[in-house]
Amino acid sequence: QVRLVESGGGSLQTGGSLKLSCAVSGYTSGNMCMAWFRQGSGKEREGIATIDMYGSATSAYSFKGRVKISHGDATNTLYLTLHGLHPGDTAMYYCASGDPRRPCSFVSGDYVSWGRGTQVTVSS
Repeated sequence: QVRLVESGGGSLQTGGSLKLSCAVSGYTSGNMCMAWFRQGSGKEREGIATIDMYGSATSAYSFKGRVKISHGDATNTLYLTLHGLHPGDTAMYYCASGDPRRPCSFVSGDYVSWGRGTQVTVSS
């Protein structure tokens, strides 16, 4: 079983940037996709970015141009960088690992392991 632990959240200002980390441990499959999602209060969980085993990254359309997802050197850490923050970015941010039998997607149901999340609050 994959264990995921997010860190790096906190209170940030509009216009700033965030960098979140996700420590990955346990049984991992080289084929699995990794992703970042977020969920704001009263909102549905939305996909932000995905990265596959080859390092091929995809960002959701609404985040294009201001997001980067990456692996650490040993691929046991997943990162998310988000620029141009605004209050609408306030949410709980989660990392997730996918079913090795499925390609990367922004469908939360395709992901089998989730961290507990890290809260990001952006003030104006």
